[in-house]
Amino acid sequence: MSLKDITRKPKIGFLGIMQELYDNTLPNITKRQEGYAREVSARLTGVADVLFPKAARCREDIEEVLKIFAAENVDGIMIVNLTYGPGLRLVNAFRDVSLPLFLANIQPEPRVTKAWNMDDLTYNQGVHGVQDTANSLIHLGKQFSVWSGDWKDDEFVKAFDVFASSAHAVAVMKQTKVAVFGRMPGMGDILTDPHTFMRVIGPQVDHIGMGSIAAEMDKVNTQEIQAVIAYCKANFDMDPKLTQPQLEEAAKIQVAITKVLEAGGYDAFSLYFNEIGLDGRFKQTHMMAASNLMADGYGYAAEGDTNCASLMVAARALQADPQFTEMYAMDFELDAALQSHMGEGNWKVARKDKKPRLIDRPLGIGGLDNPPTVLFQGEPGPATLVSLVSLGADKYRLVVSQGEILDTEELPTVEMPYFFFKPATGVRECLNGWLKNGGTHHQVLHLGDTRAKWKAYCDLVGIQYVEV
Repeated sequence: MSLKDITRKPKIGFLGIMQELYDNTLPNITKRQEGYAREVSARLTGVADVLFPKAARCREDIEEVLKIFAAENVDGIMIVNLTYGPGLRLVNAFRDVSLPLFLANIQPEPRVTKAWNMDDLTYNQGVHGVQDTANSLIHLGKQFSVWSGDWKDDEFVKAFDVFASSAHAVAVMKQTKVAVFGRMPGMGDILTDPHTFMRVIGPQVDHIGMGSIAAEMDKVNTQEIQAVIAYCKANFDMDPKLTQPQLEEAAKIQVAITKVLEAGGYDAFSLYFNEIGLDGRFKQTHMMAASNLMADGYGYAAEGDTNCASLMVAARALQADPQFTEMYAMDFELDAALQSHMGEGNWKVARKDKKPRLIDRPLGIGGLDNPPTVLFQGEPGPATLVSLVSLGADKYRLVVSQGEILDTEELPTVEMPYFFFKPATGVRECLNGWLKNGGTHHQVLHLGDTRAKWKAYCDLVGIQYVEV
């Protein structure tokens, strides 16, 4: 799967249900209601590509439209009753459908007025049609999201966006591949059974040797190295202490990791610092590469945490520019947690008023030379922090905290990406809930409030959602 596939707009099929009965008394009704359906589709094009082939007026039409959706690999299906349509007509078409479903209980006009006649009643009778539709889907054992209201209301677009984004994330995760280069021994909260993980959540996890990166480093040419250094100079304030050989080595590591990921079709990776440190073929750890690859769209988590690296891919499908992080320390005066990690960070979430820096950073971990490290503070404002928890067997939980990144002074001795996250519930209550629910020590963060999308994603996948 390419990074463009992860960040593309969701693709949603629009099943508009009618029946032939009304053609006898209203010969133009199909054309009229198809026009209404296309207006609805146009209203939603800002958040998804909506595919509306035609009105489905009989069982054969419904089955034909579902085949079109399958051929087009839609992420989910929105069902709208353009008029009443008998629910049993859906049974054969939906028997084997596993796609996310969204029942939009809408109608062309928002009010019943004195000017209405029987024609208007027929055009706007979707509500009792969607009741029959919902009942049939329930008998088929299908789960579905529902929204009732005026299709011209902004809340309809928001609800559809939540559904479409989460459906896209589900589809993306089923195709995701994660490369893991070593794992920290004894780190228990990053573990899960890979077969269960792939069956329930979706990603395939492959363990790969460091030799694959080392082999690619031997092939990196001067042009590729200079392209990475130019990229860094364009995006960062460069520390004058950084040497040319130091930058070239970091660039070689970044190019080599990228080529391994591209060759294997990997969307995310995790690399344990001791794996690179003890290998013997590397002069630095991968700090710069991890940060730049996150900014370029790859999922990442440290120390062999493929659960969190996978969650980064889902996060990117839901909304741009997620950040890998962890709670480093508590500040009870700020009522916040200092968020940071060893030196990896998606600098796309950096403060807008301060350019990220690339610094010469002494780092004893790994036992290698100083790795060029991206340094920034997070952009102040609302933010959402999430953790994927494996509960054993086939059960998973998403622990979620909504809060804000605080506008704080710089910490001159912190030489890695950082920010203070203040939970809406307060740091004490948040962490009490986090611990009681098994929240992991590696997390994914979005700027803004993405709780509705994460909740919808959990509902579609069938995993528990908990806010703390």
